[in-house]
Amino acid sequence: MSNAVVETHEEGTMIERATSGPQKMMQFLRDTRQEMDKVHTPTRGEVQSTTIVVIVTVFLFAAYFEAVDLIFGKAIDQLFVYLTKH
Repeated sequence: MSNAVVETHEEGTMIERATSGPQKMMQFLRDTRQEMDKVHTPTRGEVQSTTIVVIVTVFLFAAYFEAVDLIFGKAIDQLFVYLTKH
């Protein structure tokens, strides 16, 4: 008798899952719509200013890494010269 109860419960659960699909999809679409209403599209000025910041930052990092590369390169060259003479 317990098997019949389990099978009925499982069938009921399967039916509930099958019929809840469209409801879940509609809720998902509603939630998506609400979140999309919160999205802020940047203005042309905001895009230009952030682009300038990114470009300047890239050049600063490039200059920094170039300086570090030169310093370490010269130090390693000096180390090799020192080690080959001795």
